[in-house]
Amino acid sequence: MSTADIFAESGHDDLLLPFQVDPFGLRGRMVRLNSAVHTILDRHGYPDAVSKLLGEVMTITVCLAGALKYEGVFSLQIKGDGPVRTMVADVTSEGQLRGYAAFDEDAVAALVEKGELTVPRLVGGGYIAFTVDQGADTERYQGIVPLAGQTLAECTHAYFRQSEQLETGLNVAVRKDEFGIWRAGALMLQRMPLDGGDAPEPGKARAIHDMDAYEDAWRTAMVMLSSATPEEIAGTRIAPDRLLFRLFHESGIRAYPAHPVTERCRCSQDRVESVLKSLSDGELLDMTVDGLVFVVCEFCKSRWDYDEAGLQTLRADAGD
Repeated sequence: MSTADIFAESGHDDLLLPFQVDPFGLRGRMVRLNSAVHTILDRHGYPDAVSKLLGEVMTITVCLAGALKYEGVFSLQIKGDGPVRTMVADVTSEGQLRGYAAFDEDAVAALVEKGELTVPRLVGGGYIAFTVDQGADTERYQGIVPLAGQTLAECTHAYFRQSEQLETGLNVAVRKDEFGIWRAGALMLQRMPLDGGDAPEPGKARAIHDMDAYEDAWRTAMVMLSSATPEEIAGTRIAPDRLLFRLFHESGIRAYPAHPVTERCRCSQDRVESVLKSLSDGELLDMTVDGLVFVVCEFCKSRWDYDEAGLQTLRADAGD
């Protein structure tokens, strides 16, 4: 059975599904990634431990982006001093996803042999950065916090506690199925700050006199969130809306229209040539290997080669 047949049989449910758990308006998102995450991870061919971690980064990126209103690019970047030096994922407001990792293959293999695959062991000390870029005419928003936790979900919890003062629950799953296909998913719930007024507003909790019910609702929601298995979150046997209903129907759940997610890189020949035109002759000479200057996109592995004649054409265009 081919990869295309497998996805056709299981369904293309690469999506972000926003929802709300009543009565206190707990805000949530569910992410399900099939062909999008598999295409990216299969293209790179990283060791499974690195692929799984990058799959989590991409899934969390989509989940967090779904909480924002923006027109542009939301990115998540992890930098560390361990075997996995860098992980980057970004998603546009249209749902175009990409990601890559930089790592020491021998050091990762040594950790795999020992079974030491926590974030502190793989990434070491470092930070996690969340960035919203809405174009040249707007100011970029960025939040940076130290990596704090054994998993990326725990690191994300720490970010929201420190930077956003939002209590957050996150259940992330990335797995390879019996056909060797990568699948990923996530469930995230957040509770909004208490509203001091008597009437509840969308996305906010009721007044302070409902504190006991407010706390009970949050605890119950966290228990249900944690009860979802990796197979349920990142599998294909239960549809996303059915899973949400199973988990939260007793509390009352309201789902909103799903947003599609696709694997797509934003690199282009025009962008590459724009960068090359900005370089000096000395910088281009330093990049020359066997008479060629070549540029490879870290995200999608597309490659552009320029010989001396091609570079002369670029220089001439830059001088116009």
